[in-house]
Amino acid sequence: MQPADVAAPYASYRDLAGRCVVVTGGGSGIGAEIVTAFAGQGARVYLLDIADAEAHRLTQALGAAAHPPVYIRCNMADLEAVGRAFARIAQEAGVIDVLVNNCANDDRHAVDDVTPAYWDERMAVNLRHLYFCAQAAARTMRTAGRGAILNLGSISWHLAMPKLSLYMTAKAAIEGMTTGLARDLGVDGIRVNCIIPGGVRTPRQAALWHSPEEEARMLAGQCLPQRVEMQDVAAMALFLASDSAARCSGRNYFVDAGWYGYEA
Repeated sequence: MQPADVAAPYASYRDLAGRCVVVTGGGSGIGAEIVTAFAGQGARVYLLDIADAEAHRLTQALGAAAHPPVYIRCNMADLEAVGRAFARIAQEAGVIDVLVNNCANDDRHAVDDVTPAYWDERMAVNLRHLYFCAQAAARTMRTAGRGAILNLGSISWHLAMPKLSLYMTAKAAIEGMTTGLARDLGVDGIRVNCIIPGGVRTPRQAALWHSPEEEARMLAGQCLPQRVEMQDVAAMALFLASDSAARCSGRNYFVDAGWYGYEA
């Protein structure tokens, strides 16, 4: 696989070549596609995950990239491990130019089953680490006077989807976090934006939206009756990370085919 082949589905952003990009949850799904997209731009990509088998397959597949991605095993709910990972990246790369806060888990749950311990665990997986990853990345970005932080939100809370109350709580908070970080870090030239995917076709989501009826219901709620692909989300990430988005900060960018309706 040649670097040009890796980048084939995407526009070329020459300013991303050589830049250090950190992608959390980068071993599978949307995160893996984002890793692939940045590697194809010639970026130096670090992916943080605990999905060893998937991450190793991905780094092997991208071994011919100009800078083969580096996998660091890291449980994002363990803030000490997160701190060690970012310290290693800062030592090796100097400046983190782009952070993609992608890691999340949308396990379904009933309201009556939620305990304080489960609440804490879900917030640790879906919300808390985004802030501390941004904090760590921003420390290096300030030295360069620029940087881009991309937080992954979710269409779920905009549509009031069922059995996702904790996930939607976290994802709604991420949009507020994005605005706050954009304001506080903007004085240092750091841009912060939120990407909000819709019903993206991933292996995990394929298992959830497995029936023709569910597929038809989702497409009927979208302005564009077409499935959103992982590459659509990665293309937005590339743009927002690039100098082409130099005046984009503190905003939410939907990649959802205009999904406005959902019936529980």
